[in-house]
Amino acid sequence: MEIKPCKPYISKVCGWKLLRLPGGSAFKIYYVNLLGRGDPEPYDWANSPVKQEAFEAALAKLAPEGVGFVTAFTPITKIFRFAPSAETIMHVRALNTATMAPLDLARPDGYLEFACYAEAALAADEYRAWANAATVEDYLSSFSTFAGGPVLKNDKLAAYAQACRG
Repeated sequence: MEIKPCKPYISKVCGWKLLRLPGGSAFKIYYVNLLGRGDPEPYDWANSPVKQEAFEAALAKLAPEGVGFVTAFTPITKIFRFAPSAETIMHVRALNTATMAPLDLARPDGYLEFACYAEAALAADEYRAWANAATVEDYLSSFSTFAGGPVLKNDKLAAYAQACRG
């Protein structure tokens, strides 16, 4: 297994909003910054050329169907929805935040990218809220309390692989 180095990771949820779309579709948007990476512009909504209002308008124009939530980072956006075919399953799709062009989540060895730390934490909270809600409106009325956080060490997998090789 080839281990590639990754950048430091500190996430911070910097805003949220409920986006209701025609036909009953609705998505909770979580805006997330990544901090500690040097040049803040590519990872910080306050410095991004993409503004949240323009992002919301572009997302509304895209008109995703369903109910769920969105993780919006400045370079990548993921839409998570509860599957219309089986609402205990969560679908995910990825988009370039600036252009709304689809992004491929396929990764080597037949895997698909699911989530970074912030996305996984938000997904856990959102799925728990979905499971505990009596109605869709109950689900839509609550937002995750996840505020963000660091990955303590971003090189532990590489260190583990090195130790295994001896």
